[in-house]
Amino acid sequence: MKNSKFSEVQIIKILSEQNQGKTVNEICRNHGISQPTFYNWKSKYGGLDVQQLSKMKEMEKQLSQYKKIVAEQTLEIVVLKDVIEKKL
Repeated sequence: MKNSKFSEVQIIKILSEQNQGKTVNEICRNHGISQPTFYNWKSKYGGLDVQQLSKMKEMEKQLSQYKKIVAEQTLEIVVLKDVIEKKL
């Protein structure tokens, strides 16, 4: 997937221009993006501000850490069950 030349913070600022009364055509022309790109960003980042975005990224990072811990614990449980069954 191609990386965007805009950061997520820049995308949120671009989307907030619509709330200031600019039209979608004007915003797209000023920033060199297409209308479908604008609407894709709006569906993904619409209603977020920069603080909410940073909190969301932090929570996603924590979630990935928790998933890793659960996977490790599950693996340990499976190994221990195999060892117990072999002893019996």
